[in-house]
Amino acid sequence: MNLFTKDATYYANLIKQDKVTSVELVKRALANIEALNPMLNAVTHVQKEYALKRAQVLDENKDKLHTLPPFYGVPTLLKDVGQQQAGFPATSGSQLLHQNIAETTDYFVERIIEAGFIIVGRSNVPEFAFKGISDSTYTGHVRTPFDLTRNAGGSSGGAAAALKAGIVPIAMASDGGGSIRLPASFSGLIGLKPSRGRIIVGPSGYRRGHGNAVDFALTRSVRDTWTLLKTLEADQVEAPFNLPLLSEDRLQPIDQPLKIAFSYTSPIGATVSKTSKDNITKAVRLLEALGHELIEVAPNTDDEKLLRTYYKVTSIGAAEMFHKIEDSLGRRLTMQDMEPMTWVMYKAGEKIPAYELSSILNFWDQYTVQREKFVANYDLALTPITDGPAPKHEQFGYSTYEQEMEQAEHLSEQAIEELIMRIYKKGHDYMGYAFSQNIAGQPAISLPLFMTSDGYPVGTHFWAGKGKEYRLLQLAQQLEEAGYLQTDIERLDKPAENHN
Repeated sequence: MNLFTKDATYYANLIKQDKVTSVELVKRALANIEALNPMLNAVTHVQKEYALKRAQVLDENKDKLHTLPPFYGVPTLLKDVGQQQAGFPATSGSQLLHQNIAETTDYFVERIIEAGFIIVGRSNVPEFAFKGISDSTYTGHVRTPFDLTRNAGGSSGGAAAALKAGIVPIAMASDGGGSIRLPASFSGLIGLKPSRGRIIVGPSGYRRGHGNAVDFALTRSVRDTWTLLKTLEADQVEAPFNLPLLSEDRLQPIDQPLKIAFSYTSPIGATVSKTSKDNITKAVRLLEALGHELIEVAPNTDDEKLLRTYYKVTSIGAAEMFHKIEDSLGRRLTMQDMEPMTWVMYKAGEKIPAYELSSILNFWDQYTVQREKFVANYDLALTPITDGPAPKHEQFGYSTYEQEMEQAEHLSEQAIEELIMRIYKKGHDYMGYAFSQNIAGQPAISLPLFMTSDGYPVGTHFWAGKGKEYRLLQLAQQLEEAGYLQTDIERLDKPAENHN
């Protein structure tokens, strides 16, 4: 099997050096999907005809161009939530939208194409990206190549599984509450969530999740991450959130020790596993050995309240989305149109008054001020990202709540809020380290530094002040050059008991 064992930059360089053609790389990606997707369920839509035609055009035009874009001819996947490409499916992992075809192309996707990427398909997601695991009733569970009985995470689970298995050398993703960093942790990949306002947005939406969500990618090298960040950043006057463009043209080595805050605790008060605590201890020792200063301290913020408001705003967004869908279909939606959890979020959103949203957004602003004041005293902060390795497929199931979920339409606002908190409790206790950076708009990254004793990756999480991606990637580059990042693909074409 001809898997992609190197990063995207490597294959772009092969094309520039006439050592391989775009058509050959696209055919390789398509063959990998055909061979591995039955095991992983990572890809839901394949754009074979489009990809081969696009590759042929790029091969024909290559010698006519004075300068090639950075990822010329490299195959990739789009995530099947957002990232719309006109004329292609946009199902959001939902039976309700199984016939939906995008009418417009998002600027993010246009920029991906301008960078030279060839889109070969769309990756699997949980329904409407409402979970940290990918288990859509319509499109099915996404399996990690480390162990097919475990879930690749979410909501960019299909992207993570495809990349780690070597189907493609890079995969597009997005992060509205950890959806890049959680799958990166579970799959042993680099998962950067850029700052709010860093990455190009529009035209289908400019403030997804009130600015919580950002498009980017899962990667296997720091150079891919940096180059893509520079490629996708935008100074959009029309956008509600905006940052100055990064002034640096390239990543320079760290020239002085960093001051790094670290914490063993869960921001939402959950019990922290021995695995997570051990990983933080190992990370602290590693970073101190590299000359950095580590200080145990955490921001004094109310993240338990933050979590409740996060679910409320997500519910409000769900209600708005489903009312638009109802208008387009000309009928009211029912519980049979969606998964039970999605139905609960929809009905919860209908019950929250507008003044409460205004209050929540004011709280988020004050929360962000607190976090920015805290991290201003440090270069970076270090925390766990997940409380262990990739979960078993049914580990966060909610079948015990099905009767209550069926009555969601008739519950009070407070009752449905408590139901949501109980349903999500197992998941957010295990994965509740990530959403804070989304609400504060701060950059964060999961790095694959360590494995569990039984051979599963668990990421190490760093975050910084708004706009400070450069510092995060400087540290990532130092760790990569020292040989600490474990981003090699996990082959499914080798004998292994956990692949049965």
